[in-house]
Amino acid sequence: MAKLTDRYENQNLVSLAKQQYETKQQNTIPAEIVSLTSEGKIYPKSSPLRSGKLEMRYMTAYDEDILTNASYLREGVVLEKLVQALIISDVDYNEISSVDKDGLILSARILSYGSQYPVTVTDPKTKKELSRTVDLSKLHTKTIDLIPDENGEFDFKVNKHTLKFKFTTNLEYKESTTVSEFLKATITEVNGSRKQDDIEHFIQYEFLAIDSRRFQAYIVENTPTILLEYEFEGDEGGTFTAGFPVGRDLFWF
Repeated sequence: MAKLTDRYENQNLVSLAKQQYETKQQNTIPAEIVSLTSEGKIYPKSSPLRSGKLEMRYMTAYDEDILTNASYLREGVVLEKLVQALIISDVDYNEISSVDKDGLILSARILSYGSQYPVTVTDPKTKKELSRTVDLSKLHTKTIDLIPDENGEFDFKVNKHTLKFKFTTNLEYKESTTVSEFLKATITEVNGSRKQDDIEHFIQYEFLAIDSRRFQAYIVENTPTILLEYEFEGDEGGTFTAGFPVGRDLFWF
């Protein structure tokens, strides 16, 4: 007579076999190496993300279910779920910084549907709306010029204080709903102390608002990002450079 524990073990074996089969099948899907917007500089040397590259597979028709998942759409996590499903490198998705998110979304789009993206822009000379096509693979990136330490952290000096900070992960970014929460997630060291109590004390009692604003501006200024600007052909000839909107139609859903 079979015991409950036997059935439990059999279910585990079935689940394991199914997982191994799916992994084997996914390995047959074409994949490419894509670059991180941060070039990996914002991660510790011990992290595989420090290489500045990830392996991402092409989408299949099955993956398109993610784009139409009602609960994902309701929660606003469709693109995150898609990117997470397409990354095949052995990395923890939650350790990927928010500054790399847009670049990975664009890489997923290029691998899935190609680099040509139709947009509507306004000619600054004639004020007419023009239908144009952007080659997403030719977008420029604002790189990071700061020099990281072995932990992927950076120095910032304000008055008599020396800070170390990091670019937050995707998970930490979501949880940073206020300025103080953002600072607590970003600052990793104050005057040589990495104790959270010391960091919170500094933010609450010593970090003047004017200095905090300067620190935040410094981070924004040095944040690597994809530049959503492109050179378009004008209505009457010539060219002009303009930003363009990226909407839900980026993945045609």
